[in-house]
Amino acid sequence: MMGTLYQSIEILAKEKGIEPQIIRDAVKDAMLVAARKHFHTDEDLVADFDDTGAIQIFGVKQVVDEVTDPVKQISVSEARRTKPDAEPGTEIRFPRPTEALGRISAQTFKQVILQKVREAERENIFSEYSGRVGELVNCVVKRIEGPDLVADMGKTEVRIPKKEQSKLESFSVGDRIRAVIKSVDKTGKNAGVVISRAAPELVMRLFEQEVPEIYDNTVSIKGCAREAGERTKIAVSSRDRDVDSVGACVGMKGMRVQSIIRELRGEKIDIIEFSEDPVTFATHALSPAKISRITIVDGAGKHMEVVVDDTQLSLAIGKKGQNVRLAARLLGWRIDIKSEEEKRQEVESQMAAMVVPGAPISVLIDQGLNEALIEKLMEGGISTVEQLGSMTPEQLEEIPGIGLELVETIQNAVIAYYGQYEGAMEEPAAAGEVLAPEAAEESADAETEVDSVGAETIEPKNESVTIKSTVSPE
Repeated sequence: MMGTLYQSIEILAKEKGIEPQIIRDAVKDAMLVAARKHFHTDEDLVADFDDTGAIQIFGVKQVVDEVTDPVKQISVSEARRTKPDAEPGTEIRFPRPTEALGRISAQTFKQVILQKVREAERENIFSEYSGRVGELVNCVVKRIEGPDLVADMGKTEVRIPKKEQSKLESFSVGDRIRAVIKSVDKTGKNAGVVISRAAPELVMRLFEQEVPEIYDNTVSIKGCAREAGERTKIAVSSRDRDVDSVGACVGMKGMRVQSIIRELRGEKIDIIEFSEDPVTFATHALSPAKISRITIVDGAGKHMEVVVDDTQLSLAIGKKGQNVRLAARLLGWRIDIKSEEEKRQEVESQMAAMVVPGAPISVLIDQGLNEALIEKLMEGGISTVEQLGSMTPEQLEEIPGIGLELVETIQNAVIAYYGQYEGAMEEPAAAGEVLAPEAAEESADAETEVDSVGAETIEPKNESVTIKSTVSPE
């Protein structure tokens, strides 16, 4: 059996595409593992092939003048019984019987060999395909493992996980597919080559194949954003002013892009003209929606605000936000999208926030407060009569320079200020404004007449007051 080991190694190496030396080293390692388990020894062991191609196990001891570890060392005198020219520092090998290795050791030997061969295969696959990530490849579906597909790519098997498949597609065993290499891993659960039908690189590679202008670098692809099975946005630019980049990708009567759409089972594709100006590029990227205006909120942070007409808002956002999401991914900018009405309300609220509500405390000069006291109040953070009126005496005394007497002066001034409005409220109301209860009774007939021609009567919670707003018919 051992005599044919060399031949078996050569055959296995050829089948797996691995260097024979790698398998020979794996065999040696496997024999050593099996031997250590069988002999239960701590001595140093080595494995080597003899002249017949059979593998031998040897125990190794170091020749020393004084032995401190009998398991790993041997004295000069004892070593010279086996090897007359033995000197300190040399090694002596003692053969170990390989026939003594039992069935369990043989199983261990087999497992180690398979593990080493798998590692060598993965190393070969990694070195061959790691530099080809993003490349378009052809393969045939070999089997289906749950939601994943396993395909044959010639020398190796490749995997297409569920997340790398398009929603529009389903494949059967034996189907030929085109995909791009997504990743290559040496270790872990997904060790090997992973290919994708959902990556944006697939659309880019298909355009490179279909459009000669891209192949010869007249037109270049500047970016691609994709939601597989639904929509793709691809940005292109022309190096030749006489060549229309979008037109070249669309082709005569849309033949070029239609070919790619068929390959992607009907996925929608937006071809966009690239621009170095982010505002222009965003305008193109958000098509088919018409943009009213774009504002750069933060150039360094890549944040922009887009305003569209109210009728264009849903089109600009797209189904479940898809249009603006793909545009943002294509640009690499954060996009806030608003309608004209939303923007108008936002501006109005900002302007309202800038205006401090209420009367300034300077009006209290007319109620007996001097300018010095007004300044003290403003330094304490009080700017309106409303703020002042809502404060307790204790809060007022906490303001520097305000004592108990000044608190009373301030309160009297605030009461006087509001008192002038209370006096005005007690004056008889003008017709059509606020009516007292007696006046309301006298005008009941007039109310009925007005109501009959479309008047609107608003009744506040206070039943003694009736407010009328008359709407004239036109």
